[in-house]
Amino acid sequence: MSTTTKKDLIDRIANATDQKRTDVKRTVQCFLDSVIKELGEGNRLEFRDFGVFEIRDRAPRIAQNPKTLERVPVPAKKTVKFKVGRMMKMALDGELAESELEVKGTASDQGTQASAEVEVTPTAQVSSEQLSE
Repeated sequence: MSTTTKKDLIDRIANATDQKRTDVKRTVQCFLDSVIKELGEGNRLEFRDFGVFEIRDRAPRIAQNPKTLERVPVPAKKTVKFKVGRMMKMALDGELAESELEVKGTASDQGTQASAEVEVTPTAQVSSEQLSE
């Protein structure tokens, strides 16, 4: 299993759609900025068949330092929960043909396909600090 970076995705999309890399980079960054903005405002984001991002409140709790065994209060905070959509679940389970994941655009009309490895835990929670990285 390898890691796919934003740069890798931008390159794949640019090749698959015959667009300039700078245009794709700007579009992808605008999309990511919009996702962060919407989640920051407390909105739920739903992408049909892909998944749903929503804000969850975590209650304050008492944790324990494993080294000193000292009890430490952990304040309440907001996290982002991602719930896997139908198409992504099918892709993860190997039930989806690569042809169904074809990128729509000029290059894909010529038979070029883009594929990306996706690693998602259905109930993964990501803090807002991790989102901004």
